This record gives sequence, C-alpha cells and structure tokens, in this order.
Amino acid sequence: MIRPLALIAALLLTGADPARADDPAAGTTPVHCPETVGAGVSCLSGRDANGAWYVIAMPADWNRRLIVHAHGGPRMGTPEAADPLEDLDRFSVMVRQGYAWIGSTYRRGGYGVRMAAEDADNSREIFWRRFGRPERTILHGQSWGGNVAAKASELYALDMEGGRNYDGVLITNGVVSGGTRAYQFRAGLRAVYQFYCRNHPGPDEPAYPVWQGLPAGVEMTRAELRQRVEACTGIDKAARDRTPAEARRLQDILAVTGVKEEQLVSHLSWATFLFQDLVQVRLGGRNPFDNSTTVYRGSSDDEALNAGVERFTADPDAVAQLAYDSDLSGLIVLPTLTVHARHDPTVSYRSEAIYAAIVRAAGRSHLLAQAATDEDQHSKLADGGYLTGLAALEQWIGDGRRPDSAGFQTACLALAPRAECRFE
Repeated sequence: MIRPLALIAALLLTGADPARADDPAAGTTPVHCPETVGAGVSCLSGRDANGAWYVIAMPADWNRRLIVHAHGGPRMGTPEAADPLEDLDRFSVMVRQGYAWIGSTYRRGGYGVRMAAEDADNSREIFWRRFGRPERTILHGQSWGGNVAAKASELYALDMEGGRNYDGVLITNGVVSGGTRAYQFRAGLRAVYQFYCRNHPGPDEPAYPVWQGLPAGVEMTRAELRQRVEACTGIDKAARDRTPAEARRLQDILAVTGVKEEQLVSHLSWATFLFQDLVQVRLGGRNPFDNSTTVYRGSSDDEALNAGVERFTADPDAVAQLAYDSDLSGLIVLPTLTVHARHDPTVSYRSEAIYAAIVRAAGRSHLLAQAATDEDQHSKLADGGYLTGLAALEQWIGDGRRPDSAGFQTACLALAPRAECRFE
C-alpha cells in the first residue's frame, strides 16, 4: 500500500469548495473514472472553446492541489472525448494521493508545442473557473508532454500582473531538448534504414527524400510499415530463424543508430508519420533535418555506408520555425523538477544534460532540480517516482529549499513499496 505524503497531511487545506458535479453551467458531463483512481472520485468530461477535450478527476478527499497534465505524443489522430481517460489511468497514483487532475487532448492531432501548451493552460483556467483556485497548481508533462509543459511554464507561468498561475513544474521522461534537437536521430535512422533496406520508399514507388517521412497525401499504416521492416530485417522472427542477410542488416542498423531492436519499428513510425505531419503540414514541406556532415560508425562497413547513405541539408527557415515552436529558452521562473529513466528507450536521458545547459545559460539553475531512475521504460515511471517527485516539489515550493536528488530513494521508500522506488 502507498502511504499518504506526510508533507501534504501536515499542511492546512484552503481554497474554494468544489462546484456541484451536476452544475449545468459548467459545461461538463459526468463520466466513469478508470478503476485505478480508487473509490470516491468524480470524473467530468468537457470540451473547450478551441475544441480540445478534457477530463477532470476530483477526489472526495481533495487535498486542494491540482495537477494540470500535458500528454505525450504528439498523437496523430483526431482527438476523442475519452482520450484523456487513458492518461488519467496511467497517472492515477496522483489522484489516489488526493490531487485533483485535469488533462486535455489538445485541439487537434499532430505537431505543435505552442498550441498544446496553450491548450494545457486553458484546461487550468477551466478548472479554476469550475472549482475555484486551488491552494497549489502543479504542471506535469510526460514524454513530448514534457516539452509542452516546459514551454507552457515559459509562456504561462505568470499572469499579466506577475502573479503565479502555477506553483511548480514536474517533467517526467520529457523531451526537454526541444524539437530541433530531439528528432535529428530519427532522420538519421530513416537514412540508415533506407541504405540497408531500400524499401521505404520501395524501388517500385516514387522516390522522395526520407526526411519528409512520407509525401503529402500518401497513406500508410503502422502494420504496413512493420511489414517492410520485417521483409528487410526479419525483426518479427526469432534470431535463429533470420537469414544471414536479414541478421546482418538488422545488426548494422541497430549498431549505427543506437536504437534497440524492440524499439526499431516505433522509432521508424515517428520518423514516418510524425515527420509527414511536421514537414508537410507544419513546415510547408521544408526540411528541418541535417545529416550533411554526420559520420556514421559501428556498421560492418562504415566506408560504404558513409559513401552511399542519403544526405540532406536543413532549410534555415524550417529550423527557425521549429525552434520557435518547440525549443526552450531556459527562462524558468518556477521550481522545476525533472525525473528521467536513465535507460529510457524513446527519449534519451542525454536530453536532461541539454536542458540543464539551456537553463544554466539563462542563469536559472537555482530553479531546476533533476533526478534519475534506473528504469528502462518510457511511457510511465514506477508510481513511487511520481509520489517522490511531487513530495520533493511540494517541499521546495513550501520552504524554498531546492531538493537534493541524492535523498530521493530514501524519501521514496517512506512513501511507496521498495519495488516502486528506482532512484539512483
């Protein structure tokens, strides 16, 4: 059993009383909560003025704190009303701990960090109007949502009078390196994959530069993409059943790119469908990626690879537009805590060092604390990681003392079972 946070239990709870869940003026509809949030929780669904769906979870024993959640992705499909329930289920430990929670789908699918940041902040405003201002409001982002939350904290941390809209920021496994850095390796993966496999695009298809992801208007399913990867590498076979050629191609692709075998199709999917949206729709067909000077190493024949791999040079306007949308200034004004799995297979732990350097260059390192776990999953940390992160952030907000991550494992063990505590 997870024990209550001693810090929260000791604090006096103040703030407005929740509005009635059946208030017709609220524009919300009661929905079934995921079972994981526990008993005594009311969930409401609604849609904001921009078309973004949101879900609110309100515990009966609300601790007068609010989590504003920015989800990962970006998701390519049309947002659906039930989508935030999946996020609520994943991070339900926060609600079981007494926090209210609101998560938004964003107004559309596809790339757009500033858009998503605005929609996340709109959800905060919706909650405040509906239930009154909580004692504390914490912004949380996971994965690409970490980029969204970091951008939102730069844009919306303060109101027009300088008052705080948020009290702190928690980013977990976040894309905190910004868009211009985060996706370059996937563009390289597409080039390396194409050198060895020659089937994406195939020889019987119109040629296009791989940095496009897919040409405008061309459709492909993830299953169809996987079929191409299987045809080249035998990735769905047991290693003993692959042909020597399949095994060699797979080994070369993985060795050069650093991608894990079980993540190859996922990374190629982002470099296909996300790139198509990013390049064709958001950047007007212009290329933000560059491998013109990259030296690829680790293959069975690096000389042949570097001589034959597709090369491309970034369009400066595309880079500038992507940077404006998604890169971070480091000008943070709130206590900000990041927690990242050191063996994250999707977003490299190295992005944390990049973010630390950005914040340091902005002179704001005193507002950034970073912690690592020994986990190897991306989409969700162990529950103890979130409990410890929230407790550390709450204490930082309360007494102004920046937390030392060296004590996080001990703190976690006071909050959660040992199996849920993975801090290094």
